[in-house]
Amino acid sequence: MRLTRLILVAIILVIISGFHFLLRTQLDEVAPRTFQATEESMIDTAQILAAMIGQDLDPGPLPDAFDAAHQRQFRAKIYEHLKTEVGLGCLITDAEGIVVFDSHDGRDVGKDYSTFNDVARTLKGEYGARSSRIDEEDSSSSVLFVAAPIGDPLHPSGVLSLSKPQADVLPIVNRRRIEIFWGTGLIGIGILCFVTAVFVWQYRPVGLLTDYARAIEEGKRPALPQLGAGREVNTLARALESMREALEGRQYAERYVQTLTHEMKSPLAAIRGAAELLDEDMPAVDRERFLGNIRAEALRADRLLNRLLELSALEGRSGLDASTEVDLREITLRAIDHARPIAELAGVELDLQLPKIPVPLRGDAFILRSAITNLLENAIDFSPEGETVRVRLERAEALTLIIEDRGPGIPDYARERIFERFFSLRQLNHARKGTGLGLTLVKEAAELHGGSITLSPATPHGTRAVLMLPA
Repeated sequence: MRLTRLILVAIILVIISGFHFLLRTQLDEVAPRTFQATEESMIDTAQILAAMIGQDLDPGPLPDAFDAAHQRQFRAKIYEHLKTEVGLGCLITDAEGIVVFDSHDGRDVGKDYSTFNDVARTLKGEYGARSSRIDEEDSSSSVLFVAAPIGDPLHPSGVLSLSKPQADVLPIVNRRRIEIFWGTGLIGIGILCFVTAVFVWQYRPVGLLTDYARAIEEGKRPALPQLGAGREVNTLARALESMREALEGRQYAERYVQTLTHEMKSPLAAIRGAAELLDEDMPAVDRERFLGNIRAEALRADRLLNRLLELSALEGRSGLDASTEVDLREITLRAIDHARPIAELAGVELDLQLPKIPVPLRGDAFILRSAITNLLENAIDFSPEGETVRVRLERAEALTLIIEDRGPGIPDYARERIFERFFSLRQLNHARKGTGLGLTLVKEAAELHGGSITLSPATPHGTRAVLMLPA
């Protein structure tokens, strides 16, 4: 896993952990904060009602008021919570904590509440409140009690305690928890998506440049990737491209000089040896043979130099400088016209299967004709006398030029090296090797046009060359 992915995973884990802690804290705080707000309003109500009770602890209008309130029909929508009944209750105790009034049909009148915190603490002159469960196993059955002193707060003559089931508030609590959960969750997801998008936006160009550098390392000729406008990484891309061109230029010049020096030694040595022998007296037949050798080696040197110049022109390019719409059918016909005299001298027939209409594509006509000519000459050179070289041009999703010969084929040991510079096999018609540059030139031409060249065994024997170009 790449370092950038590890960093992204680490950031995502930190964000998830942070939002989990935040969400959990917020959800845990909803109920206590809501109950605190409820308790605060109950304190005000208890203090007001306690002030209405006299020293004789006469509840006055409270019984009738609570009875009437509990029987009232109403619908109060508090945000998404619908309230339809009064949940507030009230009880009054004397100074000993004995209940003298209970708004719930007087069910607790006469009971001793002096041990409960709301009553006990208020009788001591302190703030008294408590939360008690009706069912110890059910947390939602809790009832909140808030008390206020009757008479002197420090020495009360009795206590008024208001009660409210927490179940009345739980729908609001649950609703608030759902809102917090979805709100926080959506914000968290949005932040995660944003961070991921930023990482992809920032590091995708780095990945493209890495692939670009690896392709160069493998000897390919990739185009500089499109990184988008306004990116700082474009400066790095241009620097890499300039460095690549500078290094390729230097290495190519060194390789070119070394190759030229090495390959020219053989024909020059042969010419020099034959020239020295011509200074001696010899029969006319031998003299003519040595002159023929000089002419053949001179022709070989000239052919080698021309191929090297063509190849250097192709290898020096990173792409087609100015492609135009050309006709591959016409280019193939011109290449065949150039190769036909060679085929006639070798006694090889050319069988053509070309479309009757133009086959357009965008490219460089000179480079394509040179590549096709090299394929044709190769097929002719390795074809026995009397055989036929078949040339077929097909048009489908891609343009395919197929050239088949009936020669001996490519030996197994040579298949992986057939496109290497200066690697060649002995030709049937000349009993000598070629320059070893023709197929290298074809491969460079195909790649410049975004295509490919493959050589495979033909049926029943021979070699099948397939040049594929984008339509």
